[in-house]
Amino acid sequence: TMQTVETLNEGLKRAYTLTITAKDIEKKVDAELKRVAPQIRMPGFRPGKVPTNLVRKMHGPALLQDALNTSIQEGVQSLLADKQLRPAMQPSVELADGYEPGKDAELKVELEVLPQVPAPAIDNLKLERLTVPVADEAVEEQLRKFADQMKRWEDAKATHKAKLGDQVTVDFVGKTMDGVAFEGGTGTDMAIELGEGRLIPGFEDQVVGVKNGEERQIKVTFPEDYPAKELAGKDATFDLTVKSVKTAAESKIDEDLAKNLGLESLEQLKGLLKGQIEQEHNGLTRTYMKRKLLDQLAAGHDFEVPPSMVEAEFGQIWQQLEHEATHEADPKAAMEELENDRDDYRKIAERRVRLGLLLSEIGQANGVEVTQQEMNRLIAQAAQQYRGEDQKRFIQYVQQEPMAAAQLRAPLYEDKVVDFLFDKAEVTDRVATREELEAAIESDDGFSTGTHTHDHDNHKPRPKKAAAKKADAGEEAAAKPAAKKAPAKKAAAKDEAPAEEAAKPAAKKAPAKKAVAKDEAPAEEAAKPAAKKAPAKKPAAKKEG
Repeated sequence: TMQTVETLNEGLKRAYTLTITAKDIEKKVDAELKRVAPQIRMPGFRPGKVPTNLVRKMHGPALLQDALNTSIQEGVQSLLADKQLRPAMQPSVELADGYEPGKDAELKVELEVLPQVPAPAIDNLKLERLTVPVADEAVEEQLRKFADQMKRWEDAKATHKAKLGDQVTVDFVGKTMDGVAFEGGTGTDMAIELGEGRLIPGFEDQVVGVKNGEERQIKVTFPEDYPAKELAGKDATFDLTVKSVKTAAESKIDEDLAKNLGLESLEQLKGLLKGQIEQEHNGLTRTYMKRKLLDQLAAGHDFEVPPSMVEAEFGQIWQQLEHEATHEADPKAAMEELENDRDDYRKIAERRVRLGLLLSEIGQANGVEVTQQEMNRLIAQAAQQYRGEDQKRFIQYVQQEPMAAAQLRAPLYEDKVVDFLFDKAEVTDRVATREELEAAIESDDGFSTGTHTHDHDNHKPRPKKAAAKKADAGEEAAAKPAAKKAPAKKAAAKDEAPAEEAAKPAAKKAPAKKAVAKDEAPAEEAAKPAAKKAPAKKPAAKKEG
């Protein structure tokens, strides 16, 4: 028998004191003792005949600890069931100070519950579907780009001096200014297309004018933000030996181009490129419609959301924005701009949690489900980033951890609810150009957070980038279980060779991911699976896998 006293009931916050009697804990210890005693071996006693009081003396503390943990878990589970509580996040469970064996155990349980979501208003949704037909010119342009990428290189005459657009292959040795070759600075047969700007500043310029077989020393300065810290900002020389100079043969758009790719005809290649462009356009059409749909839902519904979920959502958005800011040309200024917009991003996090709960409610009320087959496919896709044993462990983890499964399921579930709403809405079609569609997606008008107006922005022109980033952050409706994200990969792995690295230096870093990328597990019952089985873990929360 457990006593329960409610100590807080304010908004979505709840707190309880649970008292588990010493008698209950002792019962569990006795039951466990009966179970293990027959298996205990001790010198001087026949197997299974060790007296119970000796077993208790030896294993009592461990048995008591287990009994206490089980009692705590069961206590929290029955509290959730009796009070019909749906936790927004894992409840916090704490054993009150001063617990001693043989005494009653007092627990403090704190949690935030999911709000009662009002019946969603989804009967008068009006949406515009902007479609972009694929023009022949767009296919021709893609074809030309494609042909240019498939450049054929021909050996230049012996007297030919390399110019922009040529391909020069060199062996190289990089040295510090005192003539010592540095680690990773040596390589053979590196092909450089002059004018592409893939190497550190000043490198390609000094290769212009070389002839086949020539040896040349060039001097460069590594950029200040170069990933290999020991070279950043330092002067260095590279000794080059030119192995070949080639000029680009004119790329022809003909049947051979298609056949070199293993296709049957130029017609087939054009068909594939057209299909690719259509797919891009459909993606843009959907993004625009989805944003408009979420805007309408946000504008039509306002209810309190659990602060812990907003905090977790904001934390993820912020972590990503900070990571991005460090890759800007001026990280300090980028961070300052971010700080100025902190409140806006917090409102976006709140909007996303509210929309996530709303979409979850709509999905559940209308029988939208992710099938087991779809779930298996999601797990298989996600597992591809792992190898061997790690892959098995990942699959097992997802199958055993409801929170992890919920996170995987979330984006697909949200897409299915969005599709359900698209079918229900009154949709008008309008033909647009790709530019118009992209502008509509990027514009701040294409993004209002419902509960959040840009009043304070009206008199200061907002840089387009920040607006687009916000639109992006606002687009997802993510009430996802707050699991820790894999840390963003470092800009450049420490062990990349500086000269290869010369091939992708700081100037051209991989663009930081947009504020909140499309594929980042949004809405779903997100909170719900968490709620159904919020196992009261021991006070020390289990580490995420």
